[in-house]
Amino acid sequence: MKPRTKKALGILSIAVIVVLSVILFCNVLVNRGAKGRLYDDVSKIPYRKTAVVLGTNVVTDNGSPNLYYEYRMKAAADLYHAHKVSYIIVSGDNHKHGYNEPECMKQSLIALGVPDSVIFCDYAGFRTFDSMVRAKEVFGQDSVTVISQRWHNERAVYIAKCKDFDAIALNAKDVDMKWYYVKSHLRESLAKVKVVMDILFHKKPKFLGEPVQVG
Repeated sequence: MKPRTKKALGILSIAVIVVLSVILFCNVLVNRGAKGRLYDDVSKIPYRKTAVVLGTNVVTDNGSPNLYYEYRMKAAADLYHAHKVSYIIVSGDNHKHGYNEPECMKQSLIALGVPDSVIFCDYAGFRTFDSMVRAKEVFGQDSVTVISQRWHNERAVYIAKCKDFDAIALNAKDVDMKWYYVKSHLRESLAKVKVVMDILFHKKPKFLGEPVQVG
């Protein structure tokens, strides 16, 4: 092997190790930040006035029902019917015509027996970071229950901790189809790196706006 090639491979190896170390560090940091604040059982989760349901598309890219969405809606409805929350903020993306995650979530919850009067739409929850910060700064909440899958909840609870407000989370059922599981977890490992950077560099949500009174 030529010395130049050997040196290049050495530099590449170091770069790969550094990148993997950063990913591992950020994931451990976020997961530890959420430790002890995630619940799988509705009956065991403490009461909080307001839940924040994190948005996702109703259907997958191939047009089939999105099970991540369906499981989140069921978990939110179960939480409300168990009297563990009084109000629900549905937070998601509404950045283009014909795409409205919060309104879809609201209609799904109504179909599951949650009253329209207790549901509040956050139309600027473009990212999990935005959803959590807006729950505090726009919707005036200092204590919430987050609803999503466990890997997503870890990041949301970590954001709340860094922004100095209380958040616990109910873990919706995960999707056990292998491809979706692997894809979501790989993407989430990188999202946790990004959220650590967002916190470190004092990132702001894309939009804040006027305060909204819940309840």
